[in-house]
Amino acid sequence: MNAVIVAVLVMLILSVLRINVVFSLAIGALIGGLTSGMSLSKTLETFIGGLGDGAEVALSYAMLGGLAVAISKTGISELLVSAILKVVKRSGDSQKSALVKALIFIVLLLMAVSSQNIIPIHIAFIPLLIPPIIKILNMLEIDRRLIACILAFGLITPYMSLPFGFGLVYQGIVADNISSAGLDISRTDVYGPMLIPAIGMLIGLIIAFFAFRKPRKYREINVESELIVKVSRKNIISTVIALIATVLVQIPALVPLETGQMFLGALTGVLILYITGAIRWKEADSILTDGMRLMAFIGMVMVASSGFAAVVTATGDVDGLVSAAETMLGDNKALAVLLMLLIGFFIDMGIGSSFATIPIIASIFVPIAESFGLSAAAIITLIGTAGALGDAGSPASDSTLGPTAGLNVDGQHDHICDTCIPTLFIFNIPLLISGWVAIMFFS
Repeated sequence: MNAVIVAVLVMLILSVLRINVVFSLAIGALIGGLTSGMSLSKTLETFIGGLGDGAEVALSYAMLGGLAVAISKTGISELLVSAILKVVKRSGDSQKSALVKALIFIVLLLMAVSSQNIIPIHIAFIPLLIPPIIKILNMLEIDRRLIACILAFGLITPYMSLPFGFGLVYQGIVADNISSAGLDISRTDVYGPMLIPAIGMLIGLIIAFFAFRKPRKYREINVESELIVKVSRKNIISTVIALIATVLVQIPALVPLETGQMFLGALTGVLILYITGAIRWKEADSILTDGMRLMAFIGMVMVASSGFAAVVTATGDVDGLVSAAETMLGDNKALAVLLMLLIGFFIDMGIGSSFATIPIIASIFVPIAESFGLSAAAIITLIGTAGALGDAGSPASDSTLGPTAGLNVDGQHDHICDTCIPTLFIFNIPLLISGWVAIMFFS
């Protein structure tokens, strides 16, 4: 059997069996290497040698986690939540009006979007924002599946389409791995093509509003979620300056760097919080350590997936896979693109991380895509879309785990039935279609 197929299948099966994805990647790489005829020592050497390719991303994630926790400690997150609650509670008897519902939807969407790019705290805002408004959501009889879809949209679409924060990390991974697979591109090439697949996510969000528009009743269960907000004006100013600096440092036109923008941005934000005293010096070490721990797992997955990709490339079976694909599909470019997108979907569903999916699929898909004559823009769209497919709906994804953690505080929101299944169908079908159309357009 083709060693590449064996490695991917082993990794997927172990992931589906809920084996830790880092171990799944390592075991899949070892078995794939041995299947190709490589010795155990050579396979291990290749795997370990490839780990360094994921170091920048892992370090960026760690620093970003530190920034996220540091921001949350300044109290600005609680301040935003408190302001939202005051506005909603003032509505009194008109709480069931479309205006109040629209306000809640807009605020949740803006918070989710900004958590990926402008205020890069990822899913850390959900346990702060959702539990305090659960009672209000119940009074308005809002279907929590709609809230899960809104949050999933905001957690996924920005990193696909906007080159800031997590978007810069994701698009950097796409560019670096496509380049490693033999097609030389820069990170700035990724931004434009990925805007079209993002339209599919927007269509999915619109569908969600129609699919879950009917009122849904929940039992009234008291949830301890009272916010005590004590925020100084100095901390607010310091945090705003830190956030602005974090974004500005990542803009290529202002800071022309080939790599490291996300790390430098997070580092700049943390240093400003340090210097201005927004986080206390005696607490800073524990705060940053907690933040790095928050993102450590994702960083380890990225490192392990780089080792996996290195072994897959070293087996030499990628060429055989390309030849087999050409033989089976002939010159049917449209079918080849569809199959690659579906493979990306299944891999992402298994491991639960779009960021970790890219190194796995790029080394396989780029040669196949080139053999079918796809342009650079089409290949970028293929890899970026195939990596993002499955993030919505995967039981192991932060994009589903985060919303469930917030919405299930009273035990009335099931992770699989109310988050994974709705987001799986609402977003992946239009994303698959829009991604396929974009790839064929660019090809």
